[in-house]
This record gives sequence, C-alpha cells and structure tokens, in this order.
Amino acid sequence: MKIIFASSECAPFAKVGGLADVAGSLPKALKKIGVNINIVLPFYGSIKINKKDLKLVKSNIPLFFDKEEKYFNLLKTKLPKSNVSLYLIENNDYFKGDVYLTSDASSKGSQSEAARFLFFSMAAIKVAQIIKADIMHCNDWHVGLIPEIIKKNKLPIKTLLTIHNIGYQGIYPKTTVNKLLGTDFKENVNCLKKGILNADLINTVSENYAKEILTKEFGFGLESSLRKRKQFLSGIVNGIDYSQFHPANDSFIKKKYSLKNIDDKKINKDYLQKLCFKKADEKIPVVGLISRLAEQKGFDIIKKVFPKIMKQNLQFVILGKGTDEYEKFFLKKAAEYPEKFFVKIGFDEKMAHQIYAGSDIFLMPSRFEPCGLGQMIAMKYATIPLVRATGGLKDTVLPFKKEKGKVLGTGFLFEKYDSEKMFQTIIKALDLFEEKKDWKKLQINAIKQDFTWERSAKKYLELYRKLV
Repeated sequence: MKIIFASSECAPFAKVGGLADVAGSLPKALKKIGVNINIVLPFYGSIKINKKDLKLVKSNIPLFFDKEEKYFNLLKTKLPKSNVSLYLIENNDYFKGDVYLTSDASSKGSQSEAARFLFFSMAAIKVAQIIKADIMHCNDWHVGLIPEIIKKNKLPIKTLLTIHNIGYQGIYPKTTVNKLLGTDFKENVNCLKKGILNADLINTVSENYAKEILTKEFGFGLESSLRKRKQFLSGIVNGIDYSQFHPANDSFIKKKYSLKNIDDKKINKDYLQKLCFKKADEKIPVVGLISRLAEQKGFDIIKKVFPKIMKQNLQFVILGKGTDEYEKFFLKKAAEYPEKFFVKIGFDEKMAHQIYAGSDIFLMPSRFEPCGLGQMIAMKYATIPLVRATGGLKDTVLPFKKEKGKVLGTGFLFEKYDSEKMFQTIIKALDLFEEKKDWKKLQINAIKQDFTWERSAKKYLELYRKLV
C-alpha cells in the first residue's frame, strides 16, 4: 500500500497555516507505524533547499494543460529528521514566489491561482502514476479536483479528502477551469465541493468539526453535499509533533522545563515580560495569542471588549499577521497601552515558542476552529487554554471545575460566540490565577495531556485500509 500525500503546504519548506504543520508531521508518524507514505508539494520559488539534498527523479515530464503541452521536473528530498520522501514539482511558470498569491491566503477566483493549483493537481496525479501509488490523500481545496479527475480517467487510485478548513473552497469560473483542463463543466467550479462529492472517503480534523460542518452554521454552503456523503465522513483530531513543541527540549525558550521542574516556567514568563514590557512581575498574569489576524479567529469579539480587557490586572501579547483592520487596530492599541499590551505583526518562530512558554493563559476565542493546534501546544507548556467551545477546541480542552477539593479539567471554555461571554471567562481565569495551588494543579493537568500524532496516525491507517 503506497500513499501520495498531496498538499499545497508542508512545514518547514512552505508554511502559511496549520495545514503545513499537519503535512510536516502526520506523514512522519505514519512512516513510523509502517505506512509507505510520500508527500508531493509544489516547488515554490520561496523554498530554499540545499542542492546536495535534492535528487532529480525525472525531467521534462509532459502534461497537457491550458490547451498545450507543458512540462515539469520532479525532484525528491526527505522531510527533516525522517525517512519520508518529499516529491517537489518544479515549474517556474506556475510556482513563482510563495504559497499564495494573496496575503490573506484565500482563493480569489483568479485565473493565475486556478492555474497554479490545477497544474499542481494534474502533476500530482502524474507523480502518483510514476511511483505507482494506491491512494491519493488530498488535503483541502487546492487538490479538491483530483478525486473527480481520477474517476473520469478510471485510474486505479483510491482517494481520501481531508478538510482542514471548510471556509476556503477554491471557487473558479467554469470558463477558466475548462480552458485549463480541457473539461466541459456547465457551472462554476467549487474545488472543495467537487472533492466532497467524488472522494472515496472524506475526513476532517476533529470529531466535533465533522458534526458541525453538516449544519448550516458551519457548513459554509457545503452542508447538503456533506450530508449526501455522511456515511463516508469521519473526524480525526490532529496531533502535535513534540520533537518541535516540548518545553523539555525547546531550544527557543529561555529555560527548559517539564512536569518535574514545572516551576521553572516562571523564568520563561520573566523573560517574555521583559522582552515585551521591559520589566517583569510574576503576580501579573500574561495572556498570549498566536494566530492569523482574521475574524474567524475571534478578533472581532476581542476588539469589542478590548478597553475592558485593558482595565484588568493582566498583560496581553499577540503574535500574528492578517487583515489590515486588525493589524492597524492592535498596533494603535500597543501604542496606547505599552505596559499592558504588545503586538508583533508577522510570524516569528522563536517568539511563538517564547509566548507558549512564558504565558499563563493562551486565548483562542474562534468563531469556528476545525482542530486548532495552539491549545494543544499551550497545554504541553503548562499554559492554560481559554477557548470557545467549537470544533477541535471542544474536543481537546476539558473545562475547569472543582469537585470535592479536586481540580479537574485543563482549561476554560465559553459556549456562545459573544464578546461578553468571552470577557466573563477571562475574569474567571484571572480569578483562579490568584488561587496559586489550584492554578498549579490545573497546569499539571494540562501538561500531562498527550496529543502525539501516533494515535491519530493509527486512525488514518484504518481509513487507508478501508480504501484498499
């Protein structure tokens, strides 16, 4: 059983969001349990790989695309610290620059973006044929047309579609797609919808999200298509690569720690406070947030109660980039509240780790969240997640409660997507922070959680076995 894992992103080579982390971690875990898995990725101009680590598999592979013969080179390398083969599709006409052509990483329906990902889809099928793959594991809308193309051409390849975020669908004019692929679609093409209707099996990245996307609230217009395929749909929670995210071996943080020396977390808090606010005070709780600055992530409700948050005894650190509205708002607020609020626009891997290690509370008030990785990473760093009870956040964070003197749970959740509900939950967390013994017990509960990829990999293996 040979698998091709087709993804538009793969950490550490090409990363914009959580898809890259999954593509860079799940195949490693699958390889460890004996799965013959291979990744295929566009060779973007932004990818930097030492030539000595690249092997040319085949050059000038022909592909009929956009009404003429096109060509691509197929190169091969390995995922770092693994034996997983990574195949790179090289074509300078389609893969110049970074992963996305727009800063917000969404499909704008442009011909250039359609050409990029449809060429990738066609080339990925060619690669599957070259290496004689049994299954194509397609990830998100970028490769959503692969299952239908395979069916129409009666290729002996089974397909699994993983939906990482149903809000992004890849919708293109029928004229654009028909011109590029030589097809005769009679209506505009929704790549994710096509994948849902044609894949042999479908899964998404948490059990709760698999239920949510069947509803109008969370289905983004695809709920009826998903309900038609409900018997082929399942949910598997993502995992965490603890070789990258573990305070006991994290080279990015000031002081390494684990359950055995959990009090050394304070040294990382001290460092983060001095980095962001020039001075440290362990009595002031630090709230951290690492995210795309987009409405989906809850920034609209944060904005509504921001003045009230700033009146509390806390410090707030945000790292991320996104829409102009939120970037400008938070930069303005950082200037207004220099002793209480810090924002860094952009992504900084080192600082992300320092926020996980140095914060007391990790905020994720998402409108919807297919899985979420931040809350799972935060728990391993004994940083208490405060999340909206949606998608994978609800699957992975256990609500704090105290019964018969015993502290239960791993974090704080609020149900309704509402700024006041979020604010009240922040107050609840700040109140418990003052109860040092209970807070430490909650930290211990959190750090003991195990979200390794091994458990999830076994569930993916079950899906592969179903397919063959």
